[in-house]
Amino acid sequence: MMKKISRRSFLQACGIAAATAALTACGGGKAESGKGSSQNGKIQITFYLWDRSMMKALTPWLEEKFPEYEFTFIQGFNTMDYYRDLLNRAEQLPDIITCRRFSLNDAAPLAEHLMDLSTTEVAGTFYSSYLNNNQEPDGAIRWLPMCAEVDGTAANVDLFAQHNIPLPTNYAEFVAAIDAFEAVGIKGYQADWRYDYTCLETMQGCAIPELMSLEGTTWRMNYESETEDSSTGLDDVVWPKVFEKYEQFLKDVRVQPGDDRLELNPIAEPFYARQTAMIRTTAGIADVMPDQHGFNVSMLPYFGETANDSWLLTYPMCQAAVSNTVAQDEAKLAAVLKVLEAVYSADGQNKMAVGAAVLSYNKEVNITSSASLEHVADIISANHLYMRLASTEIFRISEDVGHKMITGEYDAKAAYDAFNEQLVTPRVDPEAEVLFTQNTAYSLDMADHGSAAASSLMNALRATYDASIAVGYSPLVSTSIYCGDYSKQQLLWVMAGNYAVSQGDYTGAELRQMMEWLVNVKDNGANPIRHRNYMPVTSGMEYKVTEYEQGRFRLKEVAINGAPLDDTATYTVFVAGTDVWIENEAFCNCPMPENLKAKRTEYAIEKVDSCSCLKDSLAVSKQFPAPSEYLTIVQGE
Repeated sequence: MMKKISRRSFLQACGIAAATAALTACGGGKAESGKGSSQNGKIQITFYLWDRSMMKALTPWLEEKFPEYEFTFIQGFNTMDYYRDLLNRAEQLPDIITCRRFSLNDAAPLAEHLMDLSTTEVAGTFYSSYLNNNQEPDGAIRWLPMCAEVDGTAANVDLFAQHNIPLPTNYAEFVAAIDAFEAVGIKGYQADWRYDYTCLETMQGCAIPELMSLEGTTWRMNYESETEDSSTGLDDVVWPKVFEKYEQFLKDVRVQPGDDRLELNPIAEPFYARQTAMIRTTAGIADVMPDQHGFNVSMLPYFGETANDSWLLTYPMCQAAVSNTVAQDEAKLAAVLKVLEAVYSADGQNKMAVGAAVLSYNKEVNITSSASLEHVADIISANHLYMRLASTEIFRISEDVGHKMITGEYDAKAAYDAFNEQLVTPRVDPEAEVLFTQNTAYSLDMADHGSAAASSLMNALRATYDASIAVGYSPLVSTSIYCGDYSKQQLLWVMAGNYAVSQGDYTGAELRQMMEWLVNVKDNGANPIRHRNYMPVTSGMEYKVTEYEQGRFRLKEVAINGAPLDDTATYTVFVAGTDVWIENEAFCNCPMPENLKAKRTEYAIEKVDSCSCLKDSLAVSKQFPAPSEYLTIVQGE
């Protein structure tokens, strides 16, 4: 096993150096925050979400279930680096944090800032075999896995029956099925090889028996328990076999030149058209295929030599942890643990899954029945559920090495050597170059006149094309704006996503209609403001709303520089947002008025998005601009 300078030590040193430089330059650099233990008699809980999908059903359910708590839900990012950056900025971690791409290796720099949950009641609800994956060498458990996505192979059962090809039960039969379909002009198997997760999951999936052996689990424990003094490379027992099996797997599924560029749609469409018999996907996606495409689907596992060697590859929809600052307030600690117990209950995990086919790592928790998983019921009963190893570097290296195996550049031996070399070599992120130093900090917190950070962001976006007004919707801001150095990645972390942008002329009447669409509760009860901190953000224009019930608003006034909006005037308006957030019934369920949708489409800026706009704007200004008081909230009827 090769040992070199630890990646963790290397990355921590880089992070500390960057933070020190930033704080020294700014004399502290923290955005003033209104965070506290209670507000208006309610305990405040900040809950960071790895993805907006958590706001489909889970977050509204939590607000309804716990009216005594004041939640602030923030759409964050699916990487531990995001949370580490908050710490490097001398910011406290939010009360509850989540991340989907997870390994103890990645999470280690956060450990001292997180609570040990091993003795809590919610930890006691898990099967120990799964929770052990998250156990640190001293026995601490700081991260709890949410219900499991199931990854494997979706098979068109009707196509198998039509051609009298039996569903496979082991690897040899899987290969035989591929050959049989190819013989009649049907692609036997295809995968969306372009993505890092496909390379990672198929690479690990084809060799799960080896990875779950004593040698394999010992290696994984060593890798997940790296210290600052050493870095764990691949072993010489398990991993050579992994690459040998992966090389054979790629040959058996008949990868072709150019397959490394295949994305989801180019493999899904032939599958829906009965031109491909099997594709890599998840049970959640497979479950909707019968209704949407008119054929029956079964999930198949990653096959071993015998049926007893077959496994399903799983990964938690996310992992959750709690900041150790929560323990400083007994009332808040009790509240947060109560929320965690709700999240990991059967109801909570069902809200998280939103009807998708998932499995639970918790005892006596049944999530959703799934027709697509009936064929692998014995595998589930045998507890042959492998939890993928999903550190940031394993994703990155799997993509690089996997693609080079697909193109034929690497054989199994070369792949092993390249993977190992990247694993033990510290990597400097090219996006860590400092772009500018921010001189003034602006808080993310929502106040009666809006969020200062959100306003600053929207002012920056408006400046990109010199619009007179800008309107932003969707979860827009993910962090406060800090005083200090900003790299490209830190810059993009300010914005909670990458949004479609458009710019064109709107009358004042159309602007007022847009704001009514974004604020007012609809006749059917649909609310465009899912959470209070996700109210629309404007630049160059102010608006006033009446909060007539908690979380329900009515547009009262719209003004330009204090003067009432002129309905007959024409304004150049920049718009940024994710329309699905407002329109989709899984979120706000407030369809855009047809005349506004037509303009949104007509004015779309081609080959441009909100991230590129932000980079272009700040490349010129080298500063996040000062915020504006764009919003006034009044209480009334």
